[in-house]
Amino acid sequence: MTVKPFAFVLMPFDDTFDDIYKLGIQAVATECGVVAERVDEQTFSETILERIYRQIDAADFVIADMTGRNPNVFYEVGYAHAHGKLCTLLTQSADDIPFDMKHHRHVIYNGSIQTLKSKLTAEINWLKSEREKQKTNAFSIELKSANGILEKTKYSATAVVDIVIYIANKSKRKSPEIDAIYIHTAKGWTFSQSGEDCAHGQSELVKKVIRHFVKAPITKLSPGMWGQIKVKGKRQMASTWKGDELKDSYDLTGYIIIEVYTSEGTFTENLDLSLSVDELPF
Repeated sequence: MTVKPFAFVLMPFDDTFDDIYKLGIQAVATECGVVAERVDEQTFSETILERIYRQIDAADFVIADMTGRNPNVFYEVGYAHAHGKLCTLLTQSADDIPFDMKHHRHVIYNGSIQTLKSKLTAEINWLKSEREKQKTNAFSIELKSANGILEKTKYSATAVVDIVIYIANKSKRKSPEIDAIYIHTAKGWTFSQSGEDCAHGQSELVKKVIRHFVKAPITKLSPGMWGQIKVKGKRQMASTWKGDELKDSYDLTGYIIIEVYTSEGTFTENLDLSLSVDELPF
């Protein structure tokens, strides 16, 4: 018998969320062949917090409604992220996703169950396929954080973004040897790693895209091991020489492609990138 994927749902314990859960999240999960449950539907003997931790650990992925910035939900999502769980964040308002979490996958449904159902169907199907990839692929690649500032002069505004990427081996076999790692971005970006400029050139994956060479944190990963890639990216957002207006804030929305060359072939991963860069107030 095929075991259905398990999605653990985190959301405030409030009656106003019952229809969102039953008619939106759980109904869509059932249609997608996924078992979705909240902790208040389960029978258990341990404390509720212990149960939540156990269910996060056991889940194939986590779906969390961040609406209202409930502190318990935030804490539990932090636990899930720290343990490398696939997470999709839901919210009725974009303001409920803090700037340092906007790079994580999130769905904005504006209080509409129909909108939630439409968007969540595609998201759950992605979570299912991503979980299957994790079970078989030697590499799991995750954007851990992306934080930026805006550097301004009289003549230009430049976004400076610190990016942390985790590469982990969640399979049961030793990973193949890593030959090279590239970050693919739109033109205009430059990267540095440990204070050294990253070599870059034309991407072989996508036209009009630049690839940047970064050093691998380790050559091989045993089961359960992980490594961390830290890079600093820069991109000029505006220039008075081009007739641009210099703003105090810019939104960066899109994705980067991570390409890992190994002795067994090439692994690629698209990572969503969404953040705002502002000028420091001092």
